[in-house]
Amino acid sequence: MKILKVSIIIVIFLVGAASLILYGFYRYNNKETKTLTDASRKNVPGSFIKLSQGVTHYQLEGPDSAQVIILVHGFSVPYYIWDNTYDYLVKKGYKVLRYDMYGRGYSDRPDVPYTQNLYNTQILDLINQLKLGNKVNLAGVSFGGAVITNFTCSHPNLINKVILVDPVYEQKKPASPQYFTLYNEAVNSDERANGQTTDFLYPKKHPDWIKRYLPQMRYKGFRNALVSTMYNYNQNGRQSNTCLNSAGKNVLLIWGKADKTLPPRFADSIRSVLKVDYFPVDDAAHLPMIEKADTVNAKILSFLKG
Repeated sequence: MKILKVSIIIVIFLVGAASLILYGFYRYNNKETKTLTDASRKNVPGSFIKLSQGVTHYQLEGPDSAQVIILVHGFSVPYYIWDNTYDYLVKKGYKVLRYDMYGRGYSDRPDVPYTQNLYNTQILDLINQLKLGNKVNLAGVSFGGAVITNFTCSHPNLINKVILVDPVYEQKKPASPQYFTLYNEAVNSDERANGQTTDFLYPKKHPDWIKRYLPQMRYKGFRNALVSTMYNYNQNGRQSNTCLNSAGKNVLLIWGKADKTLPPRFADSIRSVLKVDYFPVDDAAHLPMIEKADTVNAKILSFLKG
């Protein structure tokens, strides 16, 4: 009996010590120390609007009478990922909207499951509250490609043309429990930030990319938004692209030939069920609209005018 008691005490001690170590590691690496408020948004460029699920950070420019295009960013990089294309299309006379998805950039981080419905609702609220009309064009990169594909399937009457840039094909849940993934994201936050440069074929040409990414990581809810998306956004590539095909929209599919994040073989999977204008881009990886801005922007403009 005495040996059993000693064993229990040792086990409790070891568990307690391990918990303290894990907690200390978490506190040391955790970047989410601030709450996103109106005060923290005070000097942030762009505009803010209260939608049904929270405040959204956005930028909108162009003539009221112009054709509208909405630019949707990827899994975690906010709307600045579209800098080149946004400026280009505004100069060409389009009315252009870009925004931060919930949980990213300077948009609110609602404590809800990050499902297709949440992302669809954000776009629909923006269209309605900003009075953008009922025939907008959508462009989405990476995860944003999945978002606009599914939005178009849900609201085909609102959409004119669709532009997919290296879009996500499948969104599979991690095998680990969600709490483990949350902890892993917290203690490996530097890896999350530093890993963004792997989207480029020539990372050294973008020395400020990580620096621009870091501010959003300081605000509570960023990590939860990413992890909740991993577990709750159910994306079936074949099904969603078949649905988009049935919507009968003109679709431009752009893909960096050197993309290692989402290899071009996924373009073949998409094209097997979806009729597209396919535009592979030489000497570019996952973000061809940045690495080959002139080439990609010219193609986007031609597509929109066609």
